[in-house]
Amino acid sequence: MGLHPLEFSECYLDSPGFREKIKAHEAELDKTNRFIKELYKDGKNLINATKQLVLAQRKFAQSLGEFQFEYIGDAKTDDERCIDESLQEFSNFLKNLEDQRELMMRNITETLMKPLEKFRKEQLGSAKAERKKYEKETEKYYSSLEKHLNMSAKKKEPQLQEADSQVEAIRQHFQEESLDYVCKLQEIQERKKFDCVEPMLAFFQTVFTFYHQGFELANDFNHYKKALQINIQNTRTRFEGTRVEVFELMKRIREVPQEYRQTSPISSEGYLYVQEKRPPPFGSSWVKRYCTFVKEQKILHMVTFDHRSGGKMGETESVTLKSCVRKTTDMLDRRFCLDIEITDRPGTVLTVQSLSEDDHKFWIHAMGGKEPAGQYLGKTYSKERGIDAQLDDVGLSFVKNAINAIETRGINDQGLYRVVGVSSKVQKLLSLMIDAKSNDVDLSTCEDWDVKTITSTLKLYLRSLPEPLMTYGLYKDFIAPAKGGSPESRSQAIHCLVHKLPEKNCLVLGLLMKHLATVAAHSKLNLMTVANLGVVFGPTLMRPQEDTVAAIMDLKFQNIVVEILIEQHEKIFGDVPDTSSPGLSAPTRQSKKLSVRQNRPLAVYNPQTVDLQTVSPSSPDVGSNSDEASLGSNESVSSQSSGATASGTPPEKANHAPLLASLSTGDSPGACIAVAASWLNSGALTKASSDGDKTVDGVTGGGGKKAMAVYPCEAEHESELSFQVGAIFSAVAPSKEPGWLEGELEGKKGLIPENYVEML
Repeated sequence: MGLHPLEFSECYLDSPGFREKIKAHEAELDKTNRFIKELYKDGKNLINATKQLVLAQRKFAQSLGEFQFEYIGDAKTDDERCIDESLQEFSNFLKNLEDQRELMMRNITETLMKPLEKFRKEQLGSAKAERKKYEKETEKYYSSLEKHLNMSAKKKEPQLQEADSQVEAIRQHFQEESLDYVCKLQEIQERKKFDCVEPMLAFFQTVFTFYHQGFELANDFNHYKKALQINIQNTRTRFEGTRVEVFELMKRIREVPQEYRQTSPISSEGYLYVQEKRPPPFGSSWVKRYCTFVKEQKILHMVTFDHRSGGKMGETESVTLKSCVRKTTDMLDRRFCLDIEITDRPGTVLTVQSLSEDDHKFWIHAMGGKEPAGQYLGKTYSKERGIDAQLDDVGLSFVKNAINAIETRGINDQGLYRVVGVSSKVQKLLSLMIDAKSNDVDLSTCEDWDVKTITSTLKLYLRSLPEPLMTYGLYKDFIAPAKGGSPESRSQAIHCLVHKLPEKNCLVLGLLMKHLATVAAHSKLNLMTVANLGVVFGPTLMRPQEDTVAAIMDLKFQNIVVEILIEQHEKIFGDVPDTSSPGLSAPTRQSKKLSVRQNRPLAVYNPQTVDLQTVSPSSPDVGSNSDEASLGSNESVSSQSSGATASGTPPEKANHAPLLASLSTGDSPGACIAVAASWLNSGALTKASSDGDKTVDGVTGGGGKKAMAVYPCEAEHESELSFQVGAIFSAVAPSKEPGWLEGELEGKKGLIPENYVEML
């Protein structure tokens, strides 16, 4: 068993056992506090590590985007152009991915880190403060009590009375603090179930959204990738062919290098060492220069270049050649020298030295000789009191009258049964309707009473009955199947129990469930889903005879019972139950549709209408002015706290696809959490209305609708259809199975996962 409920009555006894229970609750909250602190620390580390990853990825993307391939030649092929642009495409892809990752990190901070830290500081912190206050009051009370008991009985009566009064005041204050502390402990124990888990749900939604965005980016990139692969293959093929040619040329040049000495009819070029004469006594020096001789103008361009200095290029000097004469070794003790007479400076002779004998001959020929030269062959690349409400004919008449009026006048009103009427008006109408002398008012045509007053009066009548409509005696029996078993066994057990109710109770319950099913069928407009109606009517129709904290903990199971009654009202109230079937036995797996429906979705989670569609423990029913009573206070139990549900979720296929794309990049933290909860609610279908129409996410029943598949699907049951992306379905209509549609594909009819298609 988990933590024991802390009964308020025990606050006055303050037994050792009670104190042990409190210690257990405190220890659990301490454990939760440590868990959140550690999780917060790990989350910070995760965020910081991810930020570093983002920075590294962005730097990598920047490097890719800044680099550009240079090509050989004076133009690029189409393949080379695409390859050249590919790095920028890769860079943009990584930047888009990191944009999504940064968005994920911001959403994680807003939807996980901040809510958890807020819960720890505000809720667990307030519990810690209350704990210190409680311990202080305990010490004060018991110290005062001991001091009081040690007081001499011989003291005067007024002194004794005054001491008694002081101790009594301290005792009362201590007990009040005890009540507040016990209430706070249990409140936080219950709050943590959703205040801690909901942010984590939003966290995973955010993570899945990020991965889905990556998947979408990859899909967008796929076409470009295929084209680039072709470009790369073409370029590789060309490279291999060119590579062979290059090696062949290299081989030939190795064999006869002089035949491939680069030359042209216009100019000749190569390295020459030029003698630079200095004034005595410094002598002269030889400087290596790269020379280009233009034959027609007889101009020799010389630029200083030293390979050993990192290839630094010096200034260029140009001279006009007049004549060139071989310099013999007897005149200069160096080989391969030439004396060049220049016209720019008459009488000046420039002495240069070639690199070898062959190079010497080359320059003599280039500057006027007749020696042959080869050709270069290279290539390029919420209870009520004081009202005598009875389940009699008058009461039955009122129920019918109210239902008729609500369905006639306000079936589409937003927040039907959630928005309450003014207390004084509700009390007045109920007194009028249960008075046999004045209950002949037709509420469907009487404009004196608005719809919210009628709905509040109907709920007040049901709560004011001497015994709940579903009786005290059967309360535990109704609750039991909701706490376990399969959807089928729950339905069977409740079906049998309903027929054990007194005849009039069963009649009124049947009328009410049929009506609530009609309300739920209009949930697209009134926002009251089956789950929301379960929250409102669970405590109204059934409650235990004793008012204890433990009983309050069963509210969520009451809601489940009412949900089952609404969803299956036709079978439960229309057919006699099969008593031969055990109520809680496990069902056989007849089909996939039954075996996969384990948990029914909760209330529709819409951030724009959250006050009408979800019920908060801290929020009273919505009213119209300050005279409103808290008529529905026991309705204010959050639908989110429901640990088990009525009949099961839609098939998984109705849950996967759209959840990953449902979180828009600009959503606020609250909206992010709402979207995450909507994931759990996806696939919920409204029930059939009285005229037979059905609505599925805005699709009205009809025979001519078409839909297109946006995700591929492989059938897991013979009643389902298999299809690929882009398949077109005809005769698409809502199915009785939540989360599915019925349609036809290539002449075959079957079930289609609702979230796998888009309506055309």
